[in-house]
Amino acid sequence: MSATRAEIAVVAVAELFRGDGEIVASPMGLVPQLGAKLARLTFEPDLLMSDGEAYLVTTDGVVEGWQPFRKMLDTIVPHGRRHVVMGANQIDRFGNQNISAIGDHARPKKQLLGVRGAPGNTANHRTSYWVPRHSTRVFVDSVDVVSGVGYDNAAKVGLKFHDVHRVVTNLGVFDFTTPDHSMRAVSLHPGVTRDEVAAATTFEIDFGSAETSREPTEEELRLIREVLDPKALRDKEVPA
Repeated sequence: MSATRAEIAVVAVAELFRGDGEIVASPMGLVPQLGAKLARLTFEPDLLMSDGEAYLVTTDGVVEGWQPFRKMLDTIVPHGRRHVVMGANQIDRFGNQNISAIGDHARPKKQLLGVRGAPGNTANHRTSYWVPRHSTRVFVDSVDVVSGVGYDNAAKVGLKFHDVHRVVTNLGVFDFTTPDHSMRAVSLHPGVTRDEVAAATTFEIDFGSAETSREPTEEELRLIREVLDPKALRDKEVPA
């Protein structure tokens, strides 16, 4: 069975949680949720899944624990026992993320969500990002507002537990493991070229030894198609 681009992305998000063990996974959005659930059903069975409100739940929504938001802020977030996958309206070469506003902060062209929990997330525990449409509107030279803290700003203020892990998009997977913590390509999805990624990114990306993103196994495809997303909503978020 051949996988769609959306299914490649779901597996790439699942791989974000490999090795995380017993921590709280907080995936925001459809593909991040599918990826986290896939990881729990396969190689990371100890992941704790948050419903984003007050409970820990299984992959099919059965409540298995109580975790109100206050407890999350008091005991989970400050102690690094969480891996959140957020969105990004803008992201730059050092992993600074913007979900607050587009344009000048005093008089923005577009008002977005606000910084929300992004500063605390990037100061306290592992954070990754999901971008369904990789483009120059998202991957910019400089974000208009720093919501999630990137590596350059983290160094300026001495954040001890800063960990922007990876960025997954419809084109590939990226991290910041270069000498200056600028973005590099970990893998490109099957059929995606370096030129395609470069044309969709304002700044230069280190392609180095970028590989091809792995495709789902037959069992992973079965879980995605029959168990986790039988209505194929993933294909609306990431068209083939």
